[in-house]
Amino acid sequence: MHRRHLMGEIKRIMLATDGSEYSHGAEREAMFIASSCGIDVTVIQVLEVNPEFETEGQKQVELMEYRARGHFDRIRECCTERNVECRSIIRRTNKPYEAIIEEAKRLDIDVIVMGRRGNTGLRKILMGSITERVIAYAPCKVLVVPKDAEIRGEQILIATDGSAYARLAEDEALSMAKRCDKVRTVIAMCVARTADRKSWAQDNVERVRRMGEERGIRVTPVALVGRPYHEIVETARREDVDFIVVGRIGKTGFKRILMGSVSEKIVALSPCAVLIVR
Repeated sequence: MHRRHLMGEIKRIMLATDGSEYSHGAEREAMFIASSCGIDVTVIQVLEVNPEFETEGQKQVELMEYRARGHFDRIRECCTERNVECRSIIRRTNKPYEAIIEEAKRLDIDVIVMGRRGNTGLRKILMGSITERVIAYAPCKVLVVPKDAEIRGEQILIATDGSAYARLAEDEALSMAKRCDKVRTVIAMCVARTADRKSWAQDNVERVRRMGEERGIRVTPVALVGRPYHEIVETARREDVDFIVVGRIGKTGFKRILMGSVSEKIVALSPCAVLIVR
């Protein structure tokens, strides 16, 4: 039930799965959220094939689709146990992220729930991934859940830099804390890259602390100097945070995506679920 309070009013949720073990956390949380909110869940799996492969390797494509349908059946059984209606979509394309975005727009989805590949370091994320591209171009919020993560709704960390996108994340996180009485700790964190910018970071977290105070929420401000993504991830690990809320970067094209941003690096390395707000 706490997931309904955390996520607020959600009417349409999409689970994007690749059928691997790395999607287990996302599958579990998507079903819990749908059950708590009393809504259906749309499950999409994109078979990554190019037109040439589909023509020359039809048997392999059919095998991939057979396995995808088997995976859908298992998800549907779990949904039935939780009294959740489940719809399934299979798409074939050589650009999986585009298919996910297209379906999210078509169905007017409120939040996309996705898994994340293993912690393979920054090299993988700098090369780009399906999850990273969905985050950059999604028309809605994206919830990324590592395979072993569980959203307890007790410890929330707001990662902010004071930007317009970060302020949306601040409001989202404080609204979560206000709605859900299971939340015990809210940390507002800003990391300056150099010591001469620490006062800027302190001003940002103090502003969030005051916002929380106005809503009756106790916020712990944390301003540090270092690499933003590293300090945020390590704080989340140290404080046993189970939910990080961040803002999304703007649509600045693949060059920016492939370079990586603080948000995407947090998603890549976080020990817990990350909600990316737009």
